[in-house]
Amino acid sequence: GGRKILDGLDLIVKDGEVAAIMGPNGTGKSTLSYVVAGREDYEVEEGEVLLDGVNLLDMDATARANAGVFLAFQYPLEIPGVATMTFLKAALNAQARAKGLGELQTPEFMRRVREAAKQLGVPQDMLKRPLNVGFSGGEKKRMEILQMALLQPKIGILDETDSGLDIDALRIVSEGVNRAQEASDMGVLLITHYTRILRYIKPDFVHVFVDGVIAEEGGPELADRLEDEGYDRFLPAAV
Repeated sequence: GGRKILDGLDLIVKDGEVAAIMGPNGTGKSTLSYVVAGREDYEVEEGEVLLDGVNLLDMDATARANAGVFLAFQYPLEIPGVATMTFLKAALNAQARAKGLGELQTPEFMRRVREAAKQLGVPQDMLKRPLNVGFSGGEKKRMEILQMALLQPKIGILDETDSGLDIDALRIVSEGVNRAQEASDMGVLLITHYTRILRYIKPDFVHVFVDGVIAEEGGPELADRLEDEGYDRFLPAAV
């Protein structure tokens, strides 16, 4: 009784590349991010999602995260009662254990967090509070990118990270994404409606997503066309 959302999608993101996914509301862009990350609400009937040749569909969400998948949510959740620093240390140590490495000692953990937080404009008082509790929209997005910078995933999926950001927050968050990519040669799947974030995070490819498939693809110039023309030509004509 379910509805088919993605159908015949074919997409490759190489190491170090930025692929922008653009398109009108309700076309499956966020669904794509959830399916890759391992959200259980969706059933994949056929196909593969490969990371370094390994099919992610055979893994649960935790295993996918440990394999190098990171999803930055459009609306990051507040988690009362969970201290931000406790959460960050648990995430980093879980990743270390999955790789067969020793857990981070507190001095090294603190050094890494403070360095990344400074670059992203995350003040120390935010790190002392419960995760995302009482944070503004921009602060929540910066906290998401802080997590990504610390975990250094192989593929970072940014689901409308620019949503709700003012100009200054957009610049800071974008610079954080660029630094994280440079540090780890991470691939980026950037889901957005608007071109403004693409002025800071330069895409290698732009894919127009309509009704669960890629309707058109090209280079950065395609985003400029979409800014001028909108998505009307991809939508059914009004009767």
